[in-house]
Amino acid sequence: MRDLMKFSKIPTATITRLSIYSRYLEAMAQEGVKIVASDKLSQKCGVNPAQIRKDLAYFGEFGIRGVGYFVKELLFEIRRILGLHKIWRMALVGMGNLGSALLAHQNFIRQGYEFAVVFDIDPGKVGRRLPNGQIIYHLDEMESVIAEKEIEIGVIATPAAKAQMVANRLISAGIRAILNFAPIQLQVPEGLAVEHVDFTVKLDNLAYQLTMANT
Repeated sequence: MRDLMKFSKIPTATITRLSIYSRYLEAMAQEGVKIVASDKLSQKCGVNPAQIRKDLAYFGEFGIRGVGYFVKELLFEIRRILGLHKIWRMALVGMGNLGSALLAHQNFIRQGYEFAVVFDIDPGKVGRRLPNGQIIYHLDEMESVIAEKEIEIGVIATPAAKAQMVANRLISAGIRAILNFAPIQLQVPEGLAVEHVDFTVKLDNLAYQLTMANT
């Protein structure tokens, strides 16, 4: 119980940085790098060494003072912490331009995320077989298909007007987490994990930075 309480207090920003560390460590491992000094990892990730040590300290002791981190060992531990020791099966809802792009993105499967099922409501799309062999299911089949395929994460790539309805149906079907690309804040029960990805928010941030740089 104490461990669960400890992990529940870990800042979201720390988890985000762990994901960043894992990306760079994976690239180093592929290049054959065996040990990386903390200052080198810091430069690669754009995070100061003290912050890296603090983030890792939530989960134990890593690295050797004066030597650095063993790349493969640290990568293994971070992937274990993030739950990337298994394949996460996902349901994609919405086969428009964004949904099609997400389905074609090879980085998902490399990181352990598999689009195991696809849903839509467009009669022109439902029943169509995709290049990867999957068939697009109608939203009305969601509950039985999600149970059958043991889906844990739902990915919403629908227009904003449909997103809350889709979220409600995913939750009713037993989904435990949602990644939402629709530009709307979803209302979900407490305890259900949700991440919102709104590209325009990121663009607004860039616009602000450019505006400040020109003033």
